[in-house]
Amino acid sequence: MFKINENFLKLPGSYLFSTIGKKVTAFKEQNPEKKIISLGIGDVTQPLAPAIIETLHGAVDDMSNAETFKGYAPDLGYEFLRTTIAQNDYKDHGCDISADEIFVSDGAKCDSGNIQEIFSQENKIAVCDPVYPVYVDSNVMAGRTGIYDTKSEVWSNVIYMPCTAENNFAPQLPKETPDIIYLCFPNNPTGATVNKAQLQEWVDYANKVGAVIIYDAAYEAYISEEDVPHSIYECDGARTCAIELRSFSKNAGFTGVRLGFTVIPKELKAGDVSLHSLWARRHGTKYNGAPYIVQKAGTAVYSEAGKAQLKEQVAYYMNNAKLVYDGLKSAGYTVSGGVNAPYIWLQTPNKMKSWDFFDYLLENANVVGTPGSGFGPSGEGYFRLTAFGSYENTVEAMNRIKAL
Repeated sequence: MFKINENFLKLPGSYLFSTIGKKVTAFKEQNPEKKIISLGIGDVTQPLAPAIIETLHGAVDDMSNAETFKGYAPDLGYEFLRTTIAQNDYKDHGCDISADEIFVSDGAKCDSGNIQEIFSQENKIAVCDPVYPVYVDSNVMAGRTGIYDTKSEVWSNVIYMPCTAENNFAPQLPKETPDIIYLCFPNNPTGATVNKAQLQEWVDYANKVGAVIIYDAAYEAYISEEDVPHSIYECDGARTCAIELRSFSKNAGFTGVRLGFTVIPKELKAGDVSLHSLWARRHGTKYNGAPYIVQKAGTAVYSEAGKAQLKEQVAYYMNNAKLVYDGLKSAGYTVSGGVNAPYIWLQTPNKMKSWDFFDYLLENANVVGTPGSGFGPSGEGYFRLTAFGSYENTVEAMNRIKAL
């Protein structure tokens, strides 16, 4: 008789955002007259920029002619996109990354979950707490996290690095030595950042203890302060210890189009084994490549027109972030984030539990956010709102919250 992967049974409940979706659907069914405003899931609302749409149309036309038709994409990505990424995201910023170290995919979420496949089950992971759930959940599925304690809501074989108000929501170097370190800056969910000197400490630490850093830079386009690094490869020694994940979802609105990439330098090795080669083998075996029309659209992100238009979109969302931040502050909430990231992290009032505050906002303001406890035990007592709504909905949501 066939058997299942019993590690899946260890996962507590549904995926965070699936649970939120079910709660909101149930509320809508019971209250069809209510207008719900969602500032919960980090999905963009502005349409694709004109430069991207124009390129998409051209790529669709390519598919209508035998001379320009494209079938399966190269499994590691089209050269035209990889070269463009290498130049604009890395070389232009002083980072030594070449096109053949870039692996194009359909998004950073898949890559952040799949990257663990190239590592031994015996590796111990370290994560920020709170943290994007995919990092932990994908390692649970692989059988790497040990036993889940329902009371403390922690896994026995995971090193948690608390990110609290006391340390400005930035993790400290762990006392126990990890094998794999997940870092995300600007951070999801807290919106926190680290400066270059702080990130250099992590790179030096990883090289010293023989750990690898999986660095999620999905929100780098929202960085506004000068000393906040856009890439881990701005740090000396990162090529021998770091993998970087990038996404087109938040910087270019590709949440419904799907495009991302992972960078693995050739110097990054476990003994004599190249992680670059392992990921190339995994990628080529399990992935057929992002569509030609999507990768072609990705090049428009780096055109002069594309850069200008996307800068305006980022500014639009960050204006929303300021509205949320200022609105919550004026209503008496303790708030952080919203400066270098499209996420605002607030402390729930009167020590209210995160899910209780979720229900309170939904029922009384008809506003949806994300409970902090869904991101880890240190997220209890906190709540995340996003800046990705429309300007009009963001203003209305703040007015509703301030009126409570």
